[in-house]
Amino acid sequence: MTQIVTRIAPSPTGQMHIGTVRTALFNYIFAKQHGGTYFVRIEDTDKERSRAEWIDAIWKDFEWCGLTPDARYIQSEHAERHRELLAALVAEGKAYVSKEPSRDDPSRQVEVVRLKNPGTRITFTDLIRGDVSFDTAELGDFVIARAIDDPLYHFAVVVDDKDAGVTHIIRAEEHLSNTPRQILIQEALGFSRPQYAHIPLILAPDRTKLSKRKHAASLEHYRDEGYLPEAIINYLALLGWNPGTDEEHFSLSELVERFSLDRVQKSGAIFDETKLKSVNQHWMRKLSIDDFITRGALEANDSNTLRLAVPLLKERARTFGEARELLSGELSCLFTQPSLDKSQLLAKEPKDRPGIAATALKSLSEAVRELPAEISADGVKEALMPLADAEEARGKGGRGAVLWPLRYALSGQERSPDPFTLISILGPVEAASRVEKAVAILG
Repeated sequence: MTQIVTRIAPSPTGQMHIGTVRTALFNYIFAKQHGGTYFVRIEDTDKERSRAEWIDAIWKDFEWCGLTPDARYIQSEHAERHRELLAALVAEGKAYVSKEPSRDDPSRQVEVVRLKNPGTRITFTDLIRGDVSFDTAELGDFVIARAIDDPLYHFAVVVDDKDAGVTHIIRAEEHLSNTPRQILIQEALGFSRPQYAHIPLILAPDRTKLSKRKHAASLEHYRDEGYLPEAIINYLALLGWNPGTDEEHFSLSELVERFSLDRVQKSGAIFDETKLKSVNQHWMRKLSIDDFITRGALEANDSNTLRLAVPLLKERARTFGEARELLSGELSCLFTQPSLDKSQLLAKEPKDRPGIAATALKSLSEAVRELPAEISADGVKEALMPLADAEEARGKGGRGAVLWPLRYALSGQERSPDPFTLISILGPVEAASRVEKAVAILG
C-alpha cells in the first residue's frame, strides 16, 4: 500500500492566517492516522512579497502549535527541477513560449510559457465533496511560467507535490478552482493524480471570508492575546468537523484518534471568538498552578500571593491576556496597599444607623485576626458571615453595611472579588491590618 504523504504549503508573505493552521492540522492528523508523512513546503514563488523573516516565522508558528513536520522544504530550492520540466514540455510541444505585452508595461514585450490546453472535461473525486467536474476549454492556453526559469504557482506546486510523493492534497475550498489547471499540468507531465479534499472556508460572524485585513485572523494575534496552542488546535478542528457527539474538548493526540474526513462538512464554518475563549479557558484550567504562571508569563511583586491568586484567575480569565488585565486591574489590590476614601467606606451605611460601619469593621478585624494562617474562602465566610447576618437581623441593609466596607477596606476598589476570597488570599494578618486602617479612618 502506498504510504500516505500530505503537506501544507504556506507563502512567506505575512503573518500566518488561522485558516492555514487549520489546513495544516487536517493534513497533520490525516498523515498521522495512516502512519504517513506530513511536511511543510514554503511556497516562495512570489519573489517580490516573500521575505526571509516570514519563512522563519512559519517554522516557529508550526512548532508552537505542535504541528511539527516530518520534513520541510522551500520551493525555490527546486528551481532547477522546475526549469528542466518546463523546457521538456516546450520541447515536446505540450507548452510553448509566447511573446506578449508586459502587464506592468504594455509597450514592452515579455516571454511567457503557456500550456497547450486540450480543452477536455475533467472530473475528479473530492474526498469531501464527491465528484467534481470542470470544462477546461474556458481556461484557454493558460500561463504556467513568467519565463522558462520562473514558474508560476500552479506549475511549481504540481512538480513539487509529485517529487515529494504527495498522495493527498487537503486544502481550503478556495483552491477548488485551481484543481483543473493543476490536473492539466499533471497530465501534460505524465504524473499520476493525487487525491483531493477541499475543506470549507472559515467565515466571520457576518458570513464573509475571515481575513487578516478585516478581522483578527492571524495566529500571532491569538498567541499575543494569551491563547494556548492546545485551545487553538482544539477549536480549529471543530471548524468544519463534527465528532458525531456532544464532545468539545480534544487534545491533538485525541484528534488523531477521532478525526475523520468523512465528518467534514461542505459548508463554511463560522469563527466564534466567544467559543474559542471558552475552549481556551478549559485548557487554562487544566494547567497546574506553576504551569499557569509560566505559560501565561504572569508576574507580580509577591510570588506566593500570585500562586494563591491562580484559582481566581482560572475562574475569571478566558485568556492569559485577560489574566494579566485582572492582575493589573481588579486584582491589583492583592499586591498593593489600598488607598481608602471615607465616603466610600460609608457608601452603604443606612442613614438611620450611623456608626454601624465603624463598629462592624472593628468586630471584623478582631475576628479576622483569630483566623488560621491558611484558610479557604468558604472557611472565612463561615467565620464572618454570622456578624453580617446579625446586623441584618437588627435592621434592613445591615448585611450590606458590614460586607461593603469590609470589601472596600481590603481592596480600595469598587470592583473586586468578595471579601472572603480576598482574606483567604491576603492572609489574616494583612487583611486585619487593612481593616484596622479603615477603622482608623472612620474614627
